[in-house]
Amino acid sequence: MQTVTNEFREAAGKASFIRKMFEKGLELKAKFGADAVCDFSLGNPDVPPPEAARAVLHRIADDAIKPLGLGYCPNAGIPAVREAMAKHLSAQQGMPLSSGDVVMTVGAASALVCFFRATIEKGDEVVVPSPYFVEYGNYCGHFGGKLVPVPTHDDFTLDIPAIASAVTPKTRAIIINSPNNPTGTIYSRAELESLAALVEKTNASRGEGERPLFILSDEPYRAFAYDGAEVPPVLPLAKWAVVLGSFSKTLSMAGERIGYIALNPALSAMDGGALMSALILVNRTLGYVNAPVIGQRLAAAICNETVDLEIYRRRRDLMAKVLSDAGIEFTMPRGAFYFFPKAPGGDDAKFVDALLAERILAVPGSGFGRKGHIRLSCSVDEKIIARSAEGFKRAVEACK
Repeated sequence: MQTVTNEFREAAGKASFIRKMFEKGLELKAKFGADAVCDFSLGNPDVPPPEAARAVLHRIADDAIKPLGLGYCPNAGIPAVREAMAKHLSAQQGMPLSSGDVVMTVGAASALVCFFRATIEKGDEVVVPSPYFVEYGNYCGHFGGKLVPVPTHDDFTLDIPAIASAVTPKTRAIIINSPNNPTGTIYSRAELESLAALVEKTNASRGEGERPLFILSDEPYRAFAYDGAEVPPVLPLAKWAVVLGSFSKTLSMAGERIGYIALNPALSAMDGGALMSALILVNRTLGYVNAPVIGQRLAAAICNETVDLEIYRRRRDLMAKVLSDAGIEFTMPRGAFYFFPKAPGGDDAKFVDALLAERILAVPGSGFGRKGHIRLSCSVDEKIIARSAEGFKRAVEACK
């Protein structure tokens, strides 16, 4: 007898490549010891949070007996936290936001799930440049949506004409992720302006009673930009713009599950504020109730700080040297903490297996919608990156 739906059974069969490799890593570490394995599979931040977090947590502990200390809070978030986030995001996005434009969520993942629950109907489509974060398909698929990948150029920049060709009357959203997971690409202001113009033009052509096309900017890696690179703000570019993010990476708070949704104020006010009301309702009824209150208060207190980004830059530069010395082709990432190099010989699965034989864990690019590549996470100590050098060289030789 079948205990789950056919739809879920199919989704489970396509379960995250990242988690599968992470679990494989646990097996190898148990067998050979942690020091014998170079695990680049999971983007789990290992750099400590800013030092200020310690004092804030002590203050939260002292205040825990007060209202909103550890109990339920409003579904959209603690009012003072929403105010702090609005101020933080106003400076980040370059336009004034109020607390009514922001909802605190259980990480960026639930922000996306909440948005899709509020806006997606069965058969709707969500366009995404590929390669892309592996879980997007599941997030919109929960509610009958279909992910429509559109390949980027060889250097992972956006192919705007291809995206325009992919937009149909069923298209409900275009997701962008910059700095990008898995490529480390940062989309230029010109690319984003062209994308925003496409969204505005599409909505202008849709009738008054039709549903609009949104541009969703997934920004958990916003602070991770190197060599003077700029991450242009998206929210001011179109009234249909939505920014989603978290503090999992910028503050190394992945386990606290704190994220947010921010709407362009014009979108917040549209249709009598229907979208914001729906997001707040969904934030509750999906079972989240509210984002964790300790994490909310911690994030609000230190949201203008970041982890030591210089550590990640050094790791990026070291990984670039390791790959170059092994003869592996790659586009230098300008942000985030990932590499998406080409698999020698063009077979990503074969190369991942060759790396596994060297006790190096990577994720096949096919899981991110781009075959012939692998993803490597640099959220590991520099010693691990350096230790992997000879293993990469041997794996390349094995794939010739």
